[in-house]
Amino acid sequence: MKFAMVHENYNVLDLEKSLAFYEKALGLTVKRRKEASDGSFIIVYLGNEESAFELELTWLADRKDPYNLGDEEFHLAFRVDDFEAAHQLHEEMGCIVYENPKMGIYFITDPDGYWLEIVPTRK
Repeated sequence: MKFAMVHENYNVLDLEKSLAFYEKALGLTVKRRKEASDGSFIIVYLGNEESAFELELTWLADRKDPYNLGDEEFHLAFRVDDFEAAHQLHEEMGCIVYENPKMGIYFITDPDGYWLEIVPTRK
């Protein structure tokens, strides 16, 4: 039996702000969108040409309070071919929250506080 990873879901408070962040910070664009007929939710799947894996963003109309992300110990990792350029972009965006120079990685945070690890392509 084989399993393939398909997507990971993050619930967001401001969908448009999150879409803008993910496009600017990581180059992710909308692949498909589902909207409830009653307006109670919107689900947007983001991706890019680098892999088939998608990030699912879910917006719930009734949700007004920030999500409890616990101790922020979970994260989604992205490998990047130009680590220095990515770091410069994220520094300019002000979204770097933690750097580990010894490991050669850093983390950024999205508008809802989800951590995203940035890893260089290693040869």
